[in-house]
Amino acid sequence: MTSNLKIGVIGIDHNHIYGMVSGMLEAGATLVAWSTGSATPEKVCGAFRSAHPDVPQVEADAILADESIGLVLCSGINSERAGAALAAMRHGKDVMVDKPGCTSLEQLAEIRRTVAETGRIWSVCFSERFRVESCTLVDRLIAEGRIGKVVQTVGLGPHQHNPPARPDWFWDRQKTGGILTDICAHQFDQFLHFTGSTEARVVAAHVGNVANPDRAGFQDFGEALIEGNGGRGYARIDWLTPDGLPVWGDGRITILGTDGYIEMRKYIDIGGSPGGDHVFLVDKKGIERFDATGAGLPYFARLAADIAARTETAMTQAHAFLATELALTAQQIAENGASQ
Repeated sequence: MTSNLKIGVIGIDHNHIYGMVSGMLEAGATLVAWSTGSATPEKVCGAFRSAHPDVPQVEADAILADESIGLVLCSGINSERAGAALAAMRHGKDVMVDKPGCTSLEQLAEIRRTVAETGRIWSVCFSERFRVESCTLVDRLIAEGRIGKVVQTVGLGPHQHNPPARPDWFWDRQKTGGILTDICAHQFDQFLHFTGSTEARVVAAHVGNVANPDRAGFQDFGEALIEGNGGRGYARIDWLTPDGLPVWGDGRITILGTDGYIEMRKYIDIGGSPGGDHVFLVDKKGIERFDATGAGLPYFARLAADIAARTETAMTQAHAFLATELALTAQQIAENGASQ
């Protein structure tokens, strides 16, 4: 695959940046420069430098001023991602930002205005869908009508806590945006995608600290109930995965249809087959198990094509906005007791 797309990186504080960069490189893009904030630890910079030794580290302003760069990737501290994206779009560049794309409804409103004013693409890399081949396979199964019309999704996003490896900003609610804004963003994305919902609201939401009394304000558990014009959904996320699990989390999603259901066990099948990307389908004919390895990760190539053709095949702009809005609204409801 070939592409003339040149990319720059602004912000490497979360290691999702590695998957974002590799996805675009595999799509034929070229990484030409990277930059990070002054607060980023040297060990983080050193690791990125080692992964891309031939790519120069520069100031962010140099990336913004480089007219040859068409796409900026950002995985900085959560609360700083909106600022980097806004600056990039105002300099005529499209953006792929790690989730959460922003941490407040005010930031999202400014992003909406800037997209409308500049015509740039603001895409959120929801890695639990875009970097998971089982999701690609499930798209095909649903399109084939294997489970009928989708009625509901149940998304589970447990994560390992691993405090020694966490940067200081991980514990700061103002910098992360809260657990529903952050890791539950994946679940809102998948709910909208698999139900085909273009309108949705948060029915109820909750956050709590159930296992970290020494970390005031830290949220280690969250859940949300969602209703859309294509179905309903429930999401649960947490930082409670025990250290004995050999992967970072037993991420799963169950998709209920009128004629059957599908379960994805994305990263591990505990007590079952080794590896990841396990897909189970149950319908009137029985139970079928799939290994989704090799199904592909089309988001990155589609985004490169969208940048060239000004299309929306990777993810519509409306979807990126709505998934983000749902996460931010759920966080607000959980903390303030408000409702839509």
